[in-house]
Amino acid sequence: MKLSMKKLLPASVIAIAALLPFEAQAHRQWLLPSATVLSGSDTWVTVDAAVSNDLFYFEDFPLRLDGLQVTAPDGTQVKPENTSTGKHRSVFDLNLTQEGTYKIAVVSDGLFANYKLNGANKRWRGDAQSFAKEVPADAQDLKVTQTQNRVESFVTRGKPGTAALKPTGQGLELAPATHPNDLVADSAARFRLLLDGKPASNVKVSILPGGKRYRDQTGEFNITTDADGQFSVKWPAAGMYWLGAEVTDAKASLKPATERRASYIATFEVMPQ
Repeated sequence: MKLSMKKLLPASVIAIAALLPFEAQAHRQWLLPSATVLSGSDTWVTVDAAVSNDLFYFEDFPLRLDGLQVTAPDGTQVKPENTSTGKHRSVFDLNLTQEGTYKIAVVSDGLFANYKLNGANKRWRGDAQSFAKEVPADAQDLKVTQTQNRVESFVTRGKPGTAALKPTGQGLELAPATHPNDLVADSAARFRLLLDGKPASNVKVSILPGGKRYRDQTGEFNITTDADGQFSVKWPAAGMYWLGAEVTDAKASLKPATERRASYIATFEVMPQ
């Protein structure tokens, strides 16, 4: 992202939300495919991308698609079609020309700064190249955090595959032992959370079902990863689910950040028995 936060209000709201613990967030980022399992030779899906209070409704801000990456079943990158960003959501189409599993991700890796200038509190978000140009050299009480964010969903045409699911080794990622398009209500699914390609132990994973506006309770439940980064989820019912986790450490790779906050978010469809 090359614009500073003061130049783009929705981006600033999303950036601030990304720096809050998941339990404190009112706005959640998500991707929602029109279908997750398909068959046929001329197969398409439409994907909505948004940031909202209720899952999965277009009520607040669009999720920006600057870092959109679509990995095909053979591991190559696919270009989405008909990409558009509106008032409440972004949207794009995917032509599933290959059989197997596609990984859809919006990935960002940048800097977030808090500082004071002439007694006034300031916030800035951007890339490392823009930092020196846009953050004043005389900024006071400067705190810079590297933010690594990954938002994902998965779509399979025909027989499921695993090539697209291979982790990149950067930031917080999910390595599924159970295929993400083979999730069934009342059955346990196994996953492993990775940080820079290594097991992320003792990390809280939050899971929420969609459709909150039709319930009195959010339905959220939490699971903690074990020493090997593994955790198991028993889905209480069929439907769409949001999963999120985050890690804060001192392993920033972008200067002048002294802290890193890495987050992972995914949308899954759970089918009935």
